[in-house]
Amino acid sequence: MKLISGNSNRALAEAISSYLNVPLTQASVKRFADNEIFVEIMENVRGEDCFFIQSTSYPANDHLMELLIAIDALKRGSARRITAVIPYFGYARQDRKTGGRTPISAKLVADLITAAGADRVLTMDLHAGQIQGFFDIPVDNLTAAPVFAPHIQERFEGERLCIVSPDVGGVVRARHLAKRLGADLAIIDKRREKAGVSEVMHVIGEVDGKVCILVDDIVDSGGTLCNAASALIEHGAKQVHSYVVHGVLSGNAVEKVEKSPMESLVITDSICVREDVADSKSVIPLSVAPLFGEGVLRTAEERSISALFK
Repeated sequence: MKLISGNSNRALAEAISSYLNVPLTQASVKRFADNEIFVEIMENVRGEDCFFIQSTSYPANDHLMELLIAIDALKRGSARRITAVIPYFGYARQDRKTGGRTPISAKLVADLITAAGADRVLTMDLHAGQIQGFFDIPVDNLTAAPVFAPHIQERFEGERLCIVSPDVGGVVRARHLAKRLGADLAIIDKRREKAGVSEVMHVIGEVDGKVCILVDDIVDSGGTLCNAASALIEHGAKQVHSYVVHGVLSGNAVEKVEKSPMESLVITDSICVREDVADSKSVIPLSVAPLFGEGVLRTAEERSISALFK
């Protein structure tokens, strides 16, 4: 087995390496004067089972090109099998046509990764499950539920819990976590009554007097979560906390979260944790290195990955 890290999330790659007790393979990622990316694998990979770890987070295009070029380098180095380990799959929100003459960029990225020479993909909490079907190679889509569930149980033992989906699209994810925890389920329905009028939040389910846990896959600007937290407090929620897999947190999102009724926002390190995020008292990062380490190990040993979530 060979573990190789890109530049997008070196800390997570090192944590996965430590979990597996397998050193990271030496690789060099350079840029020419015109910003072209050059990747060189410094060790022999002929006949090896190679795992290249790279989130396609900001700057998404640079990190995506790094991933594609590294896969090509491994392929031309005669690697036996190449698995693209993509903790955060960028462009996943562009999974369907939203209007005339608009792209399905998630499908394009899937084609690029396949064409570059990847044999399989290991990722986590894709924005839409159907993205697995965009690939012509096997895709293992891990879920952060085994990381979130014990953390929630330990923090809120003895409390009346309600798992809340901030929109209708995330109901399956919220229901899965609620079932694991034996908690109630609620859904927030956003409706814009007419053009130019702000959205009205309707809470479907009983949240009065309960500790509400908002669950989502991506937090970007933080607007949806903050508005959902306000709506839950208005409907009598005792406390509101959020558990989100991928902490994109663009712009002033951290500041927005700190000023909202949310008491905490828990994210994973699928995206490299920035300094402002690490310094925030409201944002709590959890590591998914053991989860990915186990996924890599099971892939290498040809064992079931779905068994991790039963």
